[in-house]
Amino acid sequence: MNDYINDFTNQLKDAMEIGSAAQLKKSNKTFKNVLICGLGGSGIGGTIVNDVLSSGVSIPILATKDYSIPNFVDDSTLVIASSYSGNTEETLYALEKCIKKNAEVCIITSGGKLKNLAEENNFNHIIIPGEQPPRAMFGYAFTELFYVLTHYGIIDEAFKADFEKAINLLDAEKADIQSQAKDLAKKMYQQTPVIYVAQGFEGVAVRFRQQINENSKMLCWHHVIPEMNHNELLGWRTNVENLAVVYFRNKLDFDRNQVRMDINKKVISKYTSNISEVWSKGDSVIENTLYHINLGDWISWYLSEMNNVDAIEIDVINYLKEELAKI
Repeated sequence: MNDYINDFTNQLKDAMEIGSAAQLKKSNKTFKNVLICGLGGSGIGGTIVNDVLSSGVSIPILATKDYSIPNFVDDSTLVIASSYSGNTEETLYALEKCIKKNAEVCIITSGGKLKNLAEENNFNHIIIPGEQPPRAMFGYAFTELFYVLTHYGIIDEAFKADFEKAINLLDAEKADIQSQAKDLAKKMYQQTPVIYVAQGFEGVAVRFRQQINENSKMLCWHHVIPEMNHNELLGWRTNVENLAVVYFRNKLDFDRNQVRMDINKKVISKYTSNISEVWSKGDSVIENTLYHINLGDWISWYLSEMNNVDAIEIDVINYLKEELAKI
């Protein structure tokens, strides 16, 4: 896992080359909405893309992480099915329902049943490198979503410059990001991490939580400002032992949410001194997002080392899939 995280910017570069070279058919449809189907390491990209783009696109982009699909799906819906293995059960079920509703389908995968479906039905598709842990290939699945959305006219090509700036930023800040990650991992070791972000960056918090779950083999939770100000903030009274609070912050966070975060810290500091905040670097939402994703990935790796666990091992998930296959 250390090697995968270390290779993150090379993944992004390679993904941009794959996206630029993708041979996708044109569509004459006018789309009213976009649905991204995917789970886990493949699906989180859809959540983050929605965060990044929602304020700048004219149609809604939603992500589904289930067997079901929204009732609005029809022939004016662009459906992007993203499954690294190509065999994710829930994604295949959801896609089947989308096909029956005559949605426009584009697939991002490394192979499996999804690749076969794409070839058999002549669906647009982008094939990414396979045979790796899905969560370690986030750079590919995430990047290709932007190329698909550009192809269908949902967004323009401005994202490419932001990705290139993010790659340069992460390469330049690599040593500092690793140093911060080590320090934060020490504060989170043998604690339950509590991750807070401002609205617009929830996908980043989810990704961080998932990486701690899968790589570090730890439980944790996340919440979003301002929503948590109306509920979770009151929970900081009891059962507050052994918690490590981390705020992922960005200059682009809405100013009122910035104020809320500062007040939150004052409230929470009455119950724990284990509070950290990390400011992203970069000038765009994409740069801020990729900065914190890379930082979070490194933290999860250092925690896996401290916990003496195999970051790649997913035995219990494999057991779950084996049991489902029997039914």
